[in-house]
Amino acid sequence: MNTNTLKIKAAEMRKTTWETIYRAKTGHTGSDLSCADILTALYFKVLHQDPKNFQDPDRDRYIQSKGHVVEILYSVLAERGYFPKTELLTYSQFKSDLIGHPTNHVNGIEMNTGSLGHGLGIGVGIAKAAKLDHKSYQTYVLMGDGEQAEGSVWEAAMAAGSFKLDNLTAIIDHNKLQISGPITDVMNSEPLDEKYKAFGFDVIQVDGNDIDALVNVLSANNTSGKPRLILANTVKGKGISFAENQAGWHHKVPTAEQYQQGLDELNAEIGRLSHE
Repeated sequence: MNTNTLKIKAAEMRKTTWETIYRAKTGHTGSDLSCADILTALYFKVLHQDPKNFQDPDRDRYIQSKGHVVEILYSVLAERGYFPKTELLTYSQFKSDLIGHPTNHVNGIEMNTGSLGHGLGIGVGIAKAAKLDHKSYQTYVLMGDGEQAEGSVWEAAMAAGSFKLDNLTAIIDHNKLQISGPITDVMNSEPLDEKYKAFGFDVIQVDGNDIDALVNVLSANNTSGKPRLILANTVKGKGISFAENQAGWHHKVPTAEQYQQGLDELNAEIGRLSHE
């Protein structure tokens, strides 16, 4: 899949997520939109996984530590064929497996997540197991900004650095906002790059809404001998003009008027990219 096709796919995933949130009347809209390019790069270009054989012991592992951002994950998994797209219509409904946080009842999801701060520790365990079993699969963990205030993140970071887990890639969806406002006001975790370097990570900063840059970084072999931290600088609410960089859209459902405006913007972006 070439770069422009990936850009179109990311826009389509934003559209599917926007539709899912509006239909279900629930969702973490801003962060779904900010990390859409990250998940698109991973699932359509980088991860070595087979949706039809998800239990392959040699598959790459992906852990979504910021589990509240589940709507974009379901959209991507459905598009990749892990489960039928029609199941998205059941999101957040009674007896649906597609609930408000990732659950391994859904094909394609490794671990139940949602309580922030646990994903990196899970990833460290999986990456360490790969080393012990002499397996070559890679482990990827997506975290959020607000999550960096959790002490368990730093315990896991210490372990990853100590074990020199160069088969582990941690990614921060660094949109610089959390539910209560800017991270610098709520609980300042900066400078994240220097902190992770001090814990023994090879830190790479990238435009997290640039598919080209993401694919290049995530696909590159890690020759540092250290775990990697991809500090992906993103825009919360990316792709919907009135939601961009707005903390209030962290967990907000669009009105009918907002939904239509957002849909029009996303359709226009898909059309523009399709003609490039």
